[in-house]
Amino acid sequence: LSDVCKHCEEAGCLEACPTGSIVRTEVGSVLVQNDVCNGCGYCVVSCPFGVIDRRPEPLPDAGGAFKCTFCYDRQKSGLVPACAKVCPTESIVFGRLDDLRARGTARVQQLQQSGYNDAQLYDPTETSVRGIHAFFLILGEPEAYGLPPKPQVPTIYLKSAWTSAFATAIASIIATLAAFAFFS
Repeated sequence: LSDVCKHCEEAGCLEACPTGSIVRTEVGSVLVQNDVCNGCGYCVVSCPFGVIDRRPEPLPDAGGAFKCTFCYDRQKSGLVPACAKVCPTESIVFGRLDDLRARGTARVQQLQQSGYNDAQLYDPTETSVRGIHAFFLILGEPEAYGLPPKPQVPTIYLKSAWTSAFATAIASIIATLAAFAFFS
């Protein structure tokens, strides 16, 4: 299955980027601005789909992040992404998300009525990514296609991590004060 960027509604790479080099464009895509990227790699480990990487040597901007741009330059000019334009089987379709979801849902129902009971539309809206801009009609479980069943943006775990760290710090302060009081 395609390993392109899914352009998540809540993009882990965008949240993790400390320089602001990853932005959401006016067309809804998630874009890396190479001239701002410092190559830290936080975005790479924050992508629940594993589709962002760092440019290898000797390429220009080596170390900087790269991924599918959803053909931002083409979309700005009113054109469809190249993958959708040249797909020989027309399995890659571009359009309004609502229209594509309706079309995908109708196709799933058609397949299920034809006996493909495990047909489903892979569009994880009930997870912390809150939906993706590149979804898939699949037969069977997402794992069979290299897709996580419930993709999560890693930053959702920060609240509990900070809460634990804060509680540990308070407990350490209390223990230190108690030790001083006991030995004074």
